[in-house]
Amino acid sequence: MLVIALDTSTPAVTAGLVALDDGTPRPLAERVTVNPRAHGELLMPQLLDALTEAGHRLGDADAIVVGSGPGPFTGLRVGMATAAALGQACDRPVHPVCGLDAIAAQAAADGPLLVATDARRKEVYWAAYDAARARTTGPRVQRPADVPVADLGVAAAAGEMAEALGVPAVEPRYPSPVGLVRAAREVLLSGAEPEPLVPLYLRRPDAATPGPRKSVVPGRGAR
Repeated sequence: MLVIALDTSTPAVTAGLVALDDGTPRPLAERVTVNPRAHGELLMPQLLDALTEAGHRLGDADAIVVGSGPGPFTGLRVGMATAAALGQACDRPVHPVCGLDAIAAQAAADGPLLVATDARRKEVYWAAYDAARARTTGPRVQRPADVPVADLGVAAAAGEMAEALGVPAVEPRYPSPVGLVRAAREVLLSGAEPEPLVPLYLRRPDAATPGPRKSVVPGRGAR
């Protein structure tokens, strides 16, 4: 099985082609560029470069996995919209994957794990995992000091904000193509229908619905 893997939920622009052989993801080619302002500019060129390196075309892929966040709206929507368009154009299933799950699936650590990425506004997106890398808590968004690290009993942390949590930091910092496919391995191999492509923003939008208009006539309320 050949799987296209995309992620724009972090500052890293990630694209690659992964072979899922006997349940073990094997990277064929990948491109990763850390540039939070270039998701839209780099994602498709990187994917096409990776496919060329691997000797394949878009239509050769059997499925697509895409990071569904949590992440900022501007970057996250690039990867999800691209994956949705490719799935429709190539008639291939598109599977959303929590980016924190993808990092946990490839983390170089034993025992319980905490994964944290940059949520901006001095906050982190985080989730906790057991030794088998099943998610036990999260994803959530909080300030690093408010994450209940002691209560979670974690041995290490991964992700770009791992150092801010006060436990030993391990790689990777960002979701990789192999990590994305590893996190989606069971659903890919089962042939199950994909979950809906719903982004994990975890925050309410900054924009708010306008309230009632105020009257400019003295003594009259809003209409």
